[in-house]
Amino acid sequence: MALKVVWFKRDLRMHDHAALSAAAKQGPVLCLYVVEPVVWRQSDAATQHLRFVRESLRDLDRSLSDRGARLTVVTGEVTDVLERLMLAQPFDQLHSHEETGNGVTYSRDQAVRRWCRERGVVWTEWSQFGVVRRLPSRDGWAQHWEAHVQAPQLFAPERLRSESLPWVEPEAPHPEALGLTEGDHPQRQRGGRTHATRVLHEFLNERSLSYRGGISSPLSAPTACSRLSPYLAYGCLSLREVVQATHARLATLPPVARHHRLGLEAFVSRLAWHCHFIQKLEDEPELEWRNLHRGYDGLREDHFNPAHFAVLTEGRTGWPLVDACVAMLRETGWLNFRMRAMLVSVASYPLWLHWRPVGEWLARQFLDYEPGIHWSQLQMQSGTTGINTTRVYNPIKQARDHDPQGHFVRRWLPVLRRVPDTWLFEPWRMPESVQARCGVRVGVDWPLPVVDLERATREAKTRLHQRRALPEVKAGEADIVRRHGSRSRAAEQTGRTRSAAEAAQQSLF
Repeated sequence: MALKVVWFKRDLRMHDHAALSAAAKQGPVLCLYVVEPVVWRQSDAATQHLRFVRESLRDLDRSLSDRGARLTVVTGEVTDVLERLMLAQPFDQLHSHEETGNGVTYSRDQAVRRWCRERGVVWTEWSQFGVVRRLPSRDGWAQHWEAHVQAPQLFAPERLRSESLPWVEPEAPHPEALGLTEGDHPQRQRGGRTHATRVLHEFLNERSLSYRGGISSPLSAPTACSRLSPYLAYGCLSLREVVQATHARLATLPPVARHHRLGLEAFVSRLAWHCHFIQKLEDEPELEWRNLHRGYDGLREDHFNPAHFAVLTEGRTGWPLVDACVAMLRETGWLNFRMRAMLVSVASYPLWLHWRPVGEWLARQFLDYEPGIHWSQLQMQSGTTGINTTRVYNPIKQARDHDPQGHFVRRWLPVLRRVPDTWLFEPWRMPESVQARCGVRVGVDWPLPVVDLERATREAKTRLHQRRALPEVKAGEADIVRRHGSRSRAAEQTGRTRSAAEAAQQSLF
């Protein structure tokens, strides 16, 4: 019986793995993971991503070993690896999950499809999320998502008939071997299904009590949020199992646990938004590198200020909450959604930076980088979708609202720990006598803001609204809503659409 190859990508698990389940029913399988140098050379790849993958691969290999199989890890471009494999051990089928990734993985999949066609190999791709390939219309998408997450979970057989290769590599190469020079994030989450299932259990049974009301503040969000996003991004958990586990937990809650119930219901809603945004990139891959609404071309691109970009990425904007968020990102690879939105807002408006280089930097900072969500959010927050409300986050107001005692700022910015509460969020206003008492000299120990926040934000909003008011720009909005606007079930029945701006706070979890 001919060999079946299961190509693992961003689906690093055995449980509820459609490709593995289908291939195992047809004969002996070879479980393959390819470390692709071209992918890791891209501007959105980081050391922390590869280390997380390495940890997840080790965990996956242990799980496969328990069932009589091994994971074959090979470094190279995929078509070269498949050709080498075909010569060593011919196969007639390739199974994998669909991937909605960046432009390089999109081109890679096209190359694999051509290779399979030329070699007579049947390549079957299985749905990973509630995302539809070649979706003709957004109408009915919500029902498709529901059907996907309600379908029975798939279980791998107790024993796998497996093949291996003599040139199996012990594990993925170290980051340095692939040209990744940035350091790891010391406090990031660790990869692998073992960690993922523990985080899921902790969230559903303990931490979700704080979900409702706790996810906006950078103080409470690290424990109130599910923290499942990296495990979904790399497929250590399936979306279906997370949704079904949440529904199972909801079924155990007593009627009096209304607050807890509302929190978990909101969490499931956010899982649907997760797929809604990935569907956008699936439908329009170009939104990774060009404005969704082409009427905004040239708005910021021609005015890019490298000095503004440097102070943002180095955490030297002079706005304490912004710089504290950058410090946390460097250490943990994670930040709650509201603070992510604030960073993009600050970059887009007072600093007037184009979203693409900001997005490349943030992609490397976010351990849970998911291209479909990431690039949609970058464009939404920077105002280039043409269909969303302008969302401008004032970092001083955000600090007062979500870190009123300054605990978050002081934790991540030790230099400001002795600054009195009165001046903590606007240290440039401190009198010299106060600076002397707390040992912080503004302009020396702490940077002055690179721009006047109020004036720069006002000027940025004026520029954006002037562009938005142009007849040719307004004329293009309806088509974008038609192609990408979300539909509620009621809206689908009437043909109405709405933009995803109404749920911008719900797109990450």
